[in-house]
Formats: sequence, C-alpha cells, structure tokens
Amino acid sequence: MQLSPAVEAIVDIMSGTAGGVACVYSGQPFDTVKVKMQTFPSLYRTFLKCMAQTFKKEGIQGLYRGSMPALMANISENAMLFLSYGLCQRLVRLACQTNNDTRLNDMQMAYSGSLAAWFSSIVICPLELIKCRMQATREMHAAGKSAIKVSDCTASAVMRAVLQMEGVRGFFHGMTTTWIRDIPGYFFFFWGNEFTKSLLTPAGKTKDDLGPLSLVLSGGLGGVALWVVVYPIDSVKSRIQVMSMAGERGGLLVTLARVLRREGLRVLYAGFTPTIIRAFPANGALFLAYEYTKDGMTRMLLRP
Repeated sequence: MQLSPAVEAIVDIMSGTAGGVACVYSGQPFDTVKVKMQTFPSLYRTFLKCMAQTFKKEGIQGLYRGSMPALMANISENAMLFLSYGLCQRLVRLACQTNNDTRLNDMQMAYSGSLAAWFSSIVICPLELIKCRMQATREMHAAGKSAIKVSDCTASAVMRAVLQMEGVRGFFHGMTTTWIRDIPGYFFFFWGNEFTKSLLTPAGKTKDDLGPLSLVLSGGLGGVALWVVVYPIDSVKSRIQVMSMAGERGGLLVTLARVLRREGLRVLYAGFTPTIIRAFPANGALFLAYEYTKDGMTRMLLRP
C-alpha cells in the first residue's frame, strides 16, 4: 500500500520543514562566521578570532544574527527541495524505466537531488541575500557602505532597503551563481548521503532499517561532500549578495575575476573551516529530522 502522489508531496514538505529547522539551530553561529570571513577576509584571519570578536562586540545574538531569515530560508529551501526531490525521483524512474517497487540506486538518487536543486534555488536566493546582508551589517556600516546600524538591523529593515534601492530584482542578486552552486552541490549532497547509507547497511537489511546514528553520519558526510565541492562558488555568491548593497555589480565571472586579481585564490576558502565544522552536525540533524518525520507520518497515514 502506497500514499497517493498528493499526500506524498505533503509528507515531503513537512519532512523537509522539520529538517530545515533542525539544520538552522544546530549550525547558525558557524554560518554567521562563514559569511563574515567570506566577505571580509582581511578582518578575520581565523574562524576562532571571528567568532570571539563577534561575540565580544555583538554578544550571542550577533552569532545568531540572521537566524529568522535563515530559518525561513532553510524551511522554504528544504520544503521545496524535498518536495522537488520526491517529484524528481518519479521523473528519474520514468527516464530509467524503473518501476515504483524498485528502490533507485545511489546515482539515480543523486541525479534526482541535483534536478530538485534548480527549483529550491529560486526560493533560497532572496532569503540568503537577506541573511547574508544581516550577518555583514556591522562591517558594512563601519566601512560606510550601509546606512543600516547593527541596532536597527532586522529582516524587515533589510527588505525595505532592498525594495527602496534596488526593487524586487534586488532580491535576486546572485541567482545564477546560486544555481551554479546548488545543482552540482546537491548531486554530491544526496550521493554522499545515499552512498554512506549503502556502506552502513548490514547484509540482509535495507536502508530503511538504519538507526539514528547511521542517519546522522550519512547526512553529515553528505553535507561535507557538498561544501568541499562548491565552497569557492559560495564565497563568490556571498560577495555578490553583500557587496551589491554598496552598488558593486557583477555576476559570477566578473566577481571571481575581481577577487582573484585583488586578493588571490586563497581568499575563496576564507571561512572554510567553520563551514565544514558546521556541515556535519547541521546536515546530520537535517536528515535525521527528515527521515524520522517522513517515516512517522507515512506510518500514521497508512495505518488502517
């Protein structure tokens, strides 16, 4: 007995939402440090120094600045991602002529995730722009590039500033770069998760029999695989979204060339350490919440 496509889509949305909440609250301080180091590498040479200075000058709320748009972004992204992931698995089944009773292999799951990322990127781009600008507010204001003070920095204040200065299109600075980051990134994200689950599945068992520790390990390694592959592109995306508030324009290639010319290749990996530290627990929590929510809802809905 299976759920109908419409009900399965709702389950995917709810499961992705639960995963998004778990991901944010387990890794937000490291994400804040990552964005600051990507945008202002000359100010912060190490992630410990960045974290310490942020805490000293802004308190614990400084490390969680941007949590609300981050929460909105992760809920929206993961709800859309896992909804699209389920739908894209159906497309991959059709393309590969695989029946519904046969589990897709690791590569097919990875292709499904990569295709799903095209849709989720449309949702995540404007929300990440708000988050990144909030996280870089103190540094941009100190440099005279933003009129918003730290004390006045809220998601609504950033949104009003974008609408007044740049219009609706302003929310989509970095859209192409987000696609270039996420489409290959989520291939490795889902492949890393599925491949690790395959390795951890005992003989005679299925992936559905894996316990919470295995799910956290698989999800964590999937997250690490994503960031190892796409981190330089994410650095460029952060620059585009933050610096565009000061009138600096340019897409991926223009911004990349500008960064390489002025600061060198190494700066593209500024903030890499906190990102990898964050990736494991945050994405482990994401997949644990997703799998348990989906399994629980499916069992409840199929109960006679």
